[in-house]
Amino acid sequence: MALRLLAVLIALVIVWSVPQLARWRDDRWFRGWVNRLGDTSGPGRVAVILLVPVVAAAIFAGLLASLPFFDLAWLVFSIAVLVYALGPREIETDIDAILRAPDTLRRDEAMAGLRHDEEALTWFAPALVEAAFYGALRRRFGVLLWFLLLGPAGGLGYRLAQILSRDASLALDSASRTAAQRVGDALDWIPAHLMVFAMALVSDFDAVIGAWKQWHHTSGSPRSRLDPDFLGAVARAGVDADVEAGDGYVQDVSDPVAELEDARRVIRRVLIVWLAVVAVIVLAAWVA
Repeated sequence: MALRLLAVLIALVIVWSVPQLARWRDDRWFRGWVNRLGDTSGPGRVAVILLVPVVAAAIFAGLLASLPFFDLAWLVFSIAVLVYALGPREIETDIDAILRAPDTLRRDEAMAGLRHDEEALTWFAPALVEAAFYGALRRRFGVLLWFLLLGPAGGLGYRLAQILSRDASLALDSASRTAAQRVGDALDWIPAHLMVFAMALVSDFDAVIGAWKQWHHTSGSPRSRLDPDFLGAVARAGVDADVEAGDGYVQDVSDPVAELEDARRVIRRVLIVWLAVVAVIVLAAWVA
């Protein structure tokens, strides 16, 4: 776990320091692989599409164990996988582009980069907050969790599953698309809950946990269905509570700028909580 935490820290520093890396995250090889399996359909096609590159990454990481400097080789490979899997852009980059847009046209262009589904994103505070947190989940926290649990294969598998399930431009039949969306939602479920619990620590605890309970009580979604749809409602509640508290005065929760600025702060705090928890786990393992 210590090596995995080190890989995460180095990868985060790299992607923050060199934002130009976003243009190098080329997924054309994966799209070509998806198209080559066009004669198959349904869950079987999704399984083959995802398992082949994931198993290949796992085998390669395992082969590194035979090298004299295994730790260094594994670390370099893991950092490379993380740098590729994070993104395609840092969530703060897109939020800043919206906040700093000089005019409405540039702002609308920036919002297009933040949207998390095929629907156009509007200049509406709740929608922007939801998009920011879903973007943080799928660009950062989902990748980090599955990397920490399963190594490079987990981080890469999560990224490929999200491309397969969210990208409408991929030529998938309806059965394959449905299966891919279920896989993507299931992989989001655990990191989305961990984001909620971290938000409860760094934001308004009562607002966050209350919104989480209320969503499960009123959504009608069966508990057996693993999806992250609760994250949007929880994020709105936590950010609204922060904005209302303000810095000694009440702010308007309908102000998209104030809400986005607070969402950016909360996302960064959630990351700090995650890294702190992993660091404690590593220290506890050393002490034991």
